[in-house]
Amino acid sequence: MDSKHIFGGVVAAFLFGFVVLYSSRGRENIKASEKNRSKKTLKSSGNGVCRSNFAGNTDVIIVGAGVAGSALAYALAKDGWRVQVIERDLAEPDRIVGELLHAGGCLKLAELGLEDCLDGIDSQIVLSFAAINKDGKRTAISYPSNASGRSFHNGRFIQKLREKAASLPNVKLEQGTVTSLVEENGSIKGVLYKTKAGQELAASASLTIVCDGCFSNLRRNLCNPKMPPELYNAFICAIDKGNIRTMPNRIMSASPYPTPGAFLIGDSLNMRHAVTGGGMTVGLSDVVLLRDLLRPLNDLSNAASICKYLESFCILRKPTTFAINTLASTLHSILFIGSGSIKEGNERSILQLFEPWRRVLRRTDGSSVWSQP
Repeated sequence: MDSKHIFGGVVAAFLFGFVVLYSSRGRENIKASEKNRSKKTLKSSGNGVCRSNFAGNTDVIIVGAGVAGSALAYALAKDGWRVQVIERDLAEPDRIVGELLHAGGCLKLAELGLEDCLDGIDSQIVLSFAAINKDGKRTAISYPSNASGRSFHNGRFIQKLREKAASLPNVKLEQGTVTSLVEENGSIKGVLYKTKAGQELAASASLTIVCDGCFSNLRRNLCNPKMPPELYNAFICAIDKGNIRTMPNRIMSASPYPTPGAFLIGDSLNMRHAVTGGGMTVGLSDVVLLRDLLRPLNDLSNAASICKYLESFCILRKPTTFAINTLASTLHSILFIGSGSIKEGNERSILQLFEPWRRVLRRTDGSSVWSQP
């Protein structure tokens, strides 16, 4: 058995099985004038949930209906917002990634009311992980007794999330490729997109949320450009020569450019090495946090005020994402860099590192699901 894959999987248990991704936090009061707010028109359904009548303008456009986009559409619609979701391909995805949701992610899914999306997709309960080196030495780490992860086919899980979101009357889910953001006087007013039939359409909303994954084609418009000083001259030279080719970075820190009317979450905002499999957990954490920030608001039309208000998002997500991202980067460096005796020494160090954690976690109960890693 390939030891580097085994060791990579173990890291996930080290963090995600024992994390509640952030604690409840106080929210800032938006500085928009009360007289400029228009209350959402709500009606109560049979189960007492207030929902918007979808007639009229859309409140929120969501670009992408993956794990984060679909979950966010459901969460915002349950709070009464009128949501339009535009997804490039509504067919069931067939991928080899996103097949393990750790305990922390399962807790977030339940917090969103989406835990039933794990049913009927042949998902398997994950209770623990074991690290085994080539000499047969192992260290097992179990989730707390009241928590577990799930393993499943990514495409089936996403289809369940999409069906759940589309079941709400104030969600419009359609297939189309978003080609650009519509900007007016420095604010994003919506998107331009092309339907499956090739028709070019425009959609407008007070807030556009981009969560179209690691291959996002809108990220460049909403992120701060970064260039190490030592590459300035080479970069300018490349611009002068023209014919610049780009490739998405698989490891990307969160550095959004505050843009009124638009927002980034999930892999569109922040990526880490895949060795820990933390993408879905971070994405669902982003969804819960953004939902909670928007929940006290009645109107999203004051784009500048909303943009200022949501600046707290990246600060509030740091306690979780910092630990997850750092762990992924560190484990990648240990497991995949070096060879021979150096690599073997690194692997022995990992087993030694996990052993004290295993003893500590064995003495704890369900309260060991930490609020801040």
